[in-house]
Amino acid sequence: MRYIIIGAGAVGGAIGGRLAGAGHEVVLVARGAQYEALRAHGLRLVTPDGTHTHRLPTVDGPAGLGELRADDVLVLAVKTQDSEAALAAWGPVPVEGGGTAAERLPLLCAQNGVESQRLALRRFRRVYGVCVWLPAAYEEPGIVSAPGAPLTGILFLGRHPHGTDDTVRRIGADLEKAEFEAPVVPDVARWQYAKLLTNLGNAIRALSGAADSEESERLRQRVYAEGESVLAAAGIPYTSAAEAKAKRGDKITLLPLPGAELGGGSTWQSLSRGTGTIETDYLNGEIVLLGRLHGVPTPLNELLQRLANTFARERRPAGSLPSAELVRLADEAVASVQVSWAGGGETPDSTCP
Repeated sequence: MRYIIIGAGAVGGAIGGRLAGAGHEVVLVARGAQYEALRAHGLRLVTPDGTHTHRLPTVDGPAGLGELRADDVLVLAVKTQDSEAALAAWGPVPVEGGGTAAERLPLLCAQNGVESQRLALRRFRRVYGVCVWLPAAYEEPGIVSAPGAPLTGILFLGRHPHGTDDTVRRIGADLEKAEFEAPVVPDVARWQYAKLLTNLGNAIRALSGAADSEESERLRQRVYAEGESVLAAAGIPYTSAAEAKAKRGDKITLLPLPGAELGGGSTWQSLSRGTGTIETDYLNGEIVLLGRLHGVPTPLNELLQRLANTFARERRPAGSLPSAELVRLADEAVASVQVSWAGGGETPDSTCP
């Protein structure tokens, strides 16, 4: 099987580099400065067991490969806001022997959130969800760090919307040989929704930094509880924190790496790099969407979604909003909703006009 990593940033670079290091055939897909650096110097993957340089075929889109092979596996590792463009580009690509990528090839969504696999299923017949437990960072063009040890990460795999098959078991076996644990499960969404809850705090860290401050931790717990209420109202199951902790155990410990900072998460990295876009619409925004669908107010997640998008759009520095100010805004948002409900304002109405 040849792995085509669509989005060779932090997660995609770590997965692609580890697969290549285990002897698997890998193609990297990147854009801009990352594409140029990978073409010129290869992928430099910095890990606790050393720095590994992989000179791999690198393209900036499907045209660089031409007809795809029947044994190709597409790994979608872009941020969710870029998924639709990637899916539209790769879906119609012809595959040797007839048919298109959307018709014939497996597509893995190795991303935060739960939306990309739903988008993918509109185009691709064989879609697989991945719950990504993989600490990694895009340090600079061509360089990705992955500080986890003894495992680089844990990647839960399963068909979307549910089930398993021989293909995903083969993929899991390949990943197991490449410094990952890769459990194949029939209910991968249950793990993804649990990961979604933990990702709700990404925006707090990106906006205010100081992830270890007491006020930030209290706010994170409130945001998490709001997310739990929404998933309960929607009837969406997810793994408990205790089950996730037991599964993780001490398999992934973050170790200091030369020339790399222990990261602030993917949302932080988007603000730090000034990309102008951010994935918060598919993290906190997913809770907001479900809350609106099921009549649960989500003032805290709405606030974080709005602020994160503003910071990204205006390219404000990561961590530049004081924690005390963010907590004040959160308290105001909650109070505003409480006043609205008490006064009979915009309460949900389950009846149709």
